[in-house]
This record gives sequence, C-alpha cells and structure tokens, in this order.
Amino acid sequence: MREVRAPTSTEAATLAACVATILELPFDAVPQARAGEEADGWRLMRWLGGRGLGLVPVQDAATFSWAGPWIGWVATDGARRAVVMYGVPSGVVWDPIGAISGDAALSGGYVIAAQDVALAPPPLPAAPHTTGTVEAIFVAPHAGAPTEPLQTARALAGHGLEGDRHVAGTGTFPSGLPGSALTLIEAEVCESFAPPLDPTEHRRNVVTRGIDLNALVGHEFQLGGVRCRGMRLCEPCRVLERYGTRPLLRPLVHRGGLRADILEDGAFAVGDAVRAGPTRPD
Repeated sequence: MREVRAPTSTEAATLAACVATILELPFDAVPQARAGEEADGWRLMRWLGGRGLGLVPVQDAATFSWAGPWIGWVATDGARRAVVMYGVPSGVVWDPIGAISGDAALSGGYVIAAQDVALAPPPLPAAPHTTGTVEAIFVAPHAGAPTEPLQTARALAGHGLEGDRHVAGTGTFPSGLPGSALTLIEAEVCESFAPPLDPTEHRRNVVTRGIDLNALVGHEFQLGGVRCRGMRLCEPCRVLERYGTRPLLRPLVHRGGLRADILEDGAFAVGDAVRAGPTRPD
C-alpha cells in the first residue's frame, strides 16, 4: 500500500483516499461523489468496474478480519469516515485524516474485490536464485509464551518444529492447516526497525538472511536438508500488537515473512543454507 491523505474529512474524501491507498493511486485518480450522491454510490462503483473491481459490503465489520487491506467505516464527531483496515484479526493501518484511534468502533465496511476471481491472482514470482542462511531458530510452547532460541531444530512433516505451539495445537491460530507449520522472517526486515525487532515481537520460528522470502510463495525450498514449501505471506495482524511496545501492523505489511509447510521430517541448524528448489546432492 501507498498511503494517501484526504484533503478534507468528508465521507467521500476519506473513502476516495482509502481506495487510492489500497490501489496505490493518486488521490485525484479516484472519483468522489458529488453533492447529493452517496459516497459509495454508482460513480465510484462504475469507475471500479472499469478496472474489473467492485466494493463488497462487510456484514459485521466489528468482527470481520481479512489478510489484506479493506475499508472500515468509523463514526467520529457525528460524521462517518473511512479508514484502511488490515490483518487477521484486523486493525487500523491507515487513517487518511490522522484523527482516528486504532480502537475506533466500526459501523460498516467494504472489501475491494475482483469481479472475476479467476482472472485476479497475480502470477507467482520466480523462485529466488540466491542462497540465504538460517540466522536464528525459535519455538514457543503456547500462545504468548516466551520464545526459546534453538541451535538445532527437529522439523516434523505436516506439523512444525518439535516443542513449538504449532505442533501442540496451543497457538493463537489452528494447527495442521496448510501454511500453519512454520513461520519465517528476514533478518534484514528485523534490522530495519530501531531498535531491531526481537523474537518476542515478531514471533516467527526462523530468521533468515540473504534470501527473498516473499519470492518463495508457491515454491519448494530447503532449510538445511529439510524440504519445505512456501504457502503464503505471513502478514501481520493485531496479535503482534499485543506483544510489541510499538506499532508493528503497518510497518510489517508485505514484510512479515513467510508461512510454510514442512514436507518431510528432518533437522536443520543455525548457519544452515536456505535455498529454493528440491533436495539436491552436495
């Protein structure tokens, strides 16, 4: 996302700014409702339709979560204004007028969705050619428990790392589902914060260096000699905000790492190579 500010605090201006933020467009590129028109009426809907998109209403915005950006309506000073929400569970990641708290009550919302989903998914990026390294390994026995550093980890196919909450089924999210066994984050991302993110904040199992984790989505890769498959981005959510002492939701959008499946039992250690592709002989 590329944040766009609203020049005024009207419904139409804040909605246009949120749409522009999500679509990464200039504010003036998004049409605003004219006097007497609904902010989310035909003018905006038909413009979105020209891009193969539409606004899908959220039935219960207060409990809705989405692993990506969506638009929430909040009421401030008797007026309705739009903000950008993000994550599972969701929180405010962008307020185009800078006056709404992260705990503001939602009265409604929209997801910007493709009209034809079959045509919408972007092509997978090519697998990275670089070889990275395992910088650190962490497990936690249950949700919220302090992370424990390991030098060597035992990977259990279809489950996770031995001793971790993803294996025990005691984490925040369900275990045993695709992409729930293993989480990774880049050391370079952690070091972009001041002070750097520590494991109690990012809560990922493996910290890597020197390889683009986003590019591993949809590709098989190796942690040492352990076969894994990148399943989806490990996008941030409000759970991380519970563990950190600073805002983490917006800064980690598209930078929160990778969720992966473990394809076979094995062990890997700090210092081992991380590389795309199936097992190959040394």
